[in-house]
Amino acid sequence: MVKGGREVVTRNDVAEYAGVSTAVVSYVVNNGPRSVSPQTRDRVLEAIRVLGYRPNATARALKVGSTRTFGLIIPDGGNPLYAELAKAIEKEAAARGYVVLQTNTDSDPVVEKQKIAELLARQVDGLILTTPTGEPDTTELADANVPVVALNRPVRGTTSICAEYRAGARLAVEHLIGHGHREIGLVIGIEQSDWSPDREHGWRDALNAAGLPDGPIERTEFSRQGGYDAGRRLLKATNPPTAVFVSSDLQAVGLLRAIHEAGCDVPGQLAVMAFDGTAESEFSWPPLSVVRQPIERIARKAVNRLLDETDEPIEAFTYPTELVLRASCGCPEKA
Repeated sequence: MVKGGREVVTRNDVAEYAGVSTAVVSYVVNNGPRSVSPQTRDRVLEAIRVLGYRPNATARALKVGSTRTFGLIIPDGGNPLYAELAKAIEKEAAARGYVVLQTNTDSDPVVEKQKIAELLARQVDGLILTTPTGEPDTTELADANVPVVALNRPVRGTTSICAEYRAGARLAVEHLIGHGHREIGLVIGIEQSDWSPDREHGWRDALNAAGLPDGPIERTEFSRQGGYDAGRRLLKATNPPTAVFVSSDLQAVGLLRAIHEAGCDVPGQLAVMAFDGTAESEFSWPPLSVVRQPIERIARKAVNRLLDETDEPIEAFTYPTELVLRASCGCPEKA
């Protein structure tokens, strides 16, 4: 057989070269179910090496009712948060013998529906949804009998996993208040998820508890450009805040550029705290103080839930965040 301009070596070719049956080749490749003598096994392995035989893992998996693959749908492969989350999920899946098929939606619900259908057509053994749209169209999932886990947003009829957004945001704003700030603004994303308001609620919780008024709010895209545009608007205000809490690292990086272009000092004139804690935050200038999401724990839980064969009830799992203090909020850098 010819595939992609080259002849594909088959199991029959290996059997003929080694002088054995195709069943024996199968036993060697799959380590069973029947034993093969060492001499015969060596001949088959030599034939595989010489001919360059590559077993069809997908076809073999379908025979046993599993492709040993998970589907992962993310909104933006260029966002460091989703890149780090995808890497962590892939690592957890690989440790259990699974491969992750990752695809991107550009935060479009229509594209998300198409991607769900495409992954189901590939007979994935589980599906992880991380796109930040509201309630997705899950009609494709209704009769698929495939476990689904939703990250960062709830989806009806599935297990959901996320960080403690509200508590983490409150912790960040309380830290800014501890630095003496009384006018603390908010740069928050425009999204439709049921969990979207949590970071805003946490910001407001901290201000209310301290008897402080709400600072200015800038609603913008979850992007560097969105943070940049929000920063320019904040700095043009008659009475700009002295500190700002930003709902994502990506936005905070754009915000820092706007601040630098305006000739303002961070944190002297405007202190900054961000949410996510990706590697990008550590290498911005100045390095960003952040609320770090527990990426590894979320990834591990997601994979474990997909593999869980018990009848545990559908649940919403949340994990605590970590406050990482750097120069952007006014704290000294740790050596």
